[in-house]
Amino acid sequence: MSAPPSVVLDVLAEAAVPARAASLASLTLGHVLTGMGADHGPGVRSADMHLIRHAFKPSDPLALRGPQDLTQERVLAYTREQLVSPRRFPADPARYWVILVADGQRRSRLWGTFENHGEVAAERTETRRCFDLRPTDFLAPLYDRLVVEWDNPRSWHRSAASASAARMPVLEIADRDKVPFPGFDGVLLPYHQLRDMVEDPRYADWRAALSEVQGIYLITDSTNGKQYVGKADGAERILGRWTAYARDGHGGNVALRELAHHSADGEAAGTKTDHARHFVFSLLRVFGPSTPSSEVNTAESHYKEALMTRAFGLNRN
Repeated sequence: MSAPPSVVLDVLAEAAVPARAASLASLTLGHVLTGMGADHGPGVRSADMHLIRHAFKPSDPLALRGPQDLTQERVLAYTREQLVSPRRFPADPARYWVILVADGQRRSRLWGTFENHGEVAAERTETRRCFDLRPTDFLAPLYDRLVVEWDNPRSWHRSAASASAARMPVLEIADRDKVPFPGFDGVLLPYHQLRDMVEDPRYADWRAALSEVQGIYLITDSTNGKQYVGKADGAERILGRWTAYARDGHGGNVALRELAHHSADGEAAGTKTDHARHFVFSLLRVFGPSTPSSEVNTAESHYKEALMTRAFGLNRN
């Protein structure tokens, strides 16, 4: 009988703490995948897993350009398309695709896993084929926590059953510590982190703080520096307003909604995009819950004028 998930994780965590790889040589990726695979129902063998390591390519609009692209939609779209040649990618790849992301030099952090339901034949071209990949919770307890040393960054994928994959040293299994609230003046959230903030238990202190204040906030489009000044007043509070952005990427604002349906990457108007991944959220000023809306409105107008967001930014009024 295999050990329950918590036991497997406790054993792994005791063996791995942030340290130099040499001191963790006894714990390898093979140990982790074997243990987690045996515990999964039904069991998952190493031969059922294929490892893929993505690295950021800031100048390539078709690739993952930075942390803002680590959304499920972008990673799925980027991963599911592979070259036809079996010398570049397996002709019959394994059921589970384990996705890691470069995390500095040879460090690679576990991002997540997809379950492969086979090639979508109708989407095949002369050079490329696409796979029906679906998110799965396999290895979910280790997402963003497990860091391994990928021995050769030029070799970006391999079978988990290979000897080279099995012996990759585990460098770190990070604790799921809560993320401390930095104070209102220290809030700076890329969109992918904003989405975590509104639902991840680790951000409980953030939600508690932002649910108590009205305020003026700033959204900056990192692709061109254009800005949007907004407000959250009355009963809505900052948390309520930002939750709307996390849900749909535009919060109902005219200019941001337009970006959500037409981006600078070349999509046609009317085509829904994920341009919101480029947004960065911060706070300009906060007010107590009893502050009159008129005072909040005055502050909003001031910041729109000071930052010239009507003339050069994303404010339409």
